[in-house]
Amino acid sequence: MELLKLIEEIEDLVEESSGIPFGNKVFVDKKHFLEIIKEIRLQLPDEIKQAEWINTERQRILAEAQQEADAIVENTKSYVQEQVEESEVTKEAQKQAEQIIQQAQNTSKEIRRGAKEYADNILGKVQADLGKIAEVIAANREELK
Repeated sequence: MELLKLIEEIEDLVEESSGIPFGNKVFVDKKHFLEIIKEIRLQLPDEIKQAEWINTERQRILAEAQQEADAIVENTKSYVQEQVEESEVTKEAQKQAEQIIQQAQNTSKEIRRGAKEYADNILGKVQADLGKIAEVIAANREELK
């Protein structure tokens, strides 16, 4: 930074200048002092422009970093929400599957019970019919004797 060198040169000029006895004042070379000031004025706009550019770049980088951070947070929220929804969907599907299985088991039990009752009724009728046939055969045997 050229400005810092020029400021150091002013400091050196003041320290190397002869002082007035009994005071804090010094004699400085007016021409040399004004040349340094003129050079500072010439350098100052470039230094200010550079500082403004650095500040603008800093703001741009910070804004980009904030946008990236916001995007990461948003993506993370979306991912977590999807995971929660998938988990809830999975739980609901398992619950429905368990209900379907329970209904199928109940239906199966009712069908077996109904089939058993039907078979018992048929067997009861067959047994009753066989009993009647046996009675008819026995009565016919008695008549034939």
